[in-house]
Amino acid sequence: MASKVIMPKLSPTMEEGQIARWLKKEGDKVSMGEPLAEIDTDKATMEMQALANGVLRKILIGEGESAPLGQLIAVIGDANEDIASILAEAPAAAPAAPAKKEPEPEAKQPEPVKAEEPPPPPPPQPAPTNGQQTVRADSGRMIVSPLAARMAADSGLDLRSIQGSGPNGRIIKRDIEAALTKPKAAAAAVTATASGYRDEPATQIRQTIAKRLVTSIGPVPHFFLTVEIDMEESMRLRGRINERFADKGVKVSPNDLIIKAVAAALRKHPWVNASWTGEAIRFHDQVHIGVAVAVDEGLITPVVRDADRKGVAEIATEVRELAGRAREKKLKPEEYTGSTFSLSNLGMFGIEEFTAVINPPEAAILAVGAIAPKVVVDPKGEMAVRQRMRVTLSCDHRVIDGATGAQFLETLKGYLEDPMLMIA
Repeated sequence: MASKVIMPKLSPTMEEGQIARWLKKEGDKVSMGEPLAEIDTDKATMEMQALANGVLRKILIGEGESAPLGQLIAVIGDANEDIASILAEAPAAAPAAPAKKEPEPEAKQPEPVKAEEPPPPPPPQPAPTNGQQTVRADSGRMIVSPLAARMAADSGLDLRSIQGSGPNGRIIKRDIEAALTKPKAAAAAVTATASGYRDEPATQIRQTIAKRLVTSIGPVPHFFLTVEIDMEESMRLRGRINERFADKGVKVSPNDLIIKAVAAALRKHPWVNASWTGEAIRFHDQVHIGVAVAVDEGLITPVVRDADRKGVAEIATEVRELAGRAREKKLKPEEYTGSTFSLSNLGMFGIEEFTAVINPPEAAILAVGAIAPKVVVDPKGEMAVRQRMRVTLSCDHRVIDGATGAQFLETLKGYLEDPMLMIA
């Protein structure tokens, strides 16, 4: 019996998916559990597995095209099975816009045409199908999949120099990949519109970020607390750890030490490691810290689970692996969901201080600035140059009061200024 292949829900926040690549073609045999396609979600590129045995009879959504959750995208069945009834359920493609009719010139006596110079045929103008972009070039119109258009924009490729290999000459993902592997000639000039701007479709990740921000900065009553921390002892400890574990390839960053200190402080201040549910305050038994990582399409927060139970070297290794998979869009849903507190560090970009937006339903997020030498007055009243860092805690006032947030920062400051307290 034929089976429907529908767009699956591959992440908790996914609302639609884009076919990055079909791993099987029509007519191929497939087995249950075998990878069938790669899907671009709002967070990562993930494999979709076949849920039935048989033959891939029909692909209804091409590479680079998007479909909402639950939409029919393919059919698996026996080789000779009638699947007409299933195909009838597929949504019809958007009708192509009729070509504009050119105004007829005034009637006049036609001029004779030489036999050896036949009039050239008009340039082909294929109509775009659903989910594709149409880009006008000098010789007519090009059909480009959204994924190919995004890849070309990110890479600075001129679409006019690329020959499409898809239906009706459509430019698809593999055409962009092939162009990127060719030796680069002189940089092509970027074509701008007459009005001086261009529109590029928002990626799934960017759309999700936009939706999340709307549900955070407006409904969540933020307030902010900032403190400056002396990082001299933490930086010395970092140096000793890196020297001690150099032969094992471990390299601890200041951010890894901060994650460890934050996790220890959260264990002492459960109100900061909490969430607002709408009717109650939920206190979490585990400390799962989301670490913001910048990717090409925006931001994603891989989660260091049970961070309070892990050593700094273990945290460093895990964060490096998670960040690498995040940039490759290879994270699994359980690796970027379920955080109880988040941390965003822009110090490596030279940002001294900033405020971060809370990631609901979490009650707080810590914004970490740069570590830099500053002249300060020590307890003896003498001038000294010390490594200093400013952090800002964004708090959900429905859960955290000012004094609660201040006490958390006091504990965090103590741990970073005297790291031995974290293991005492």
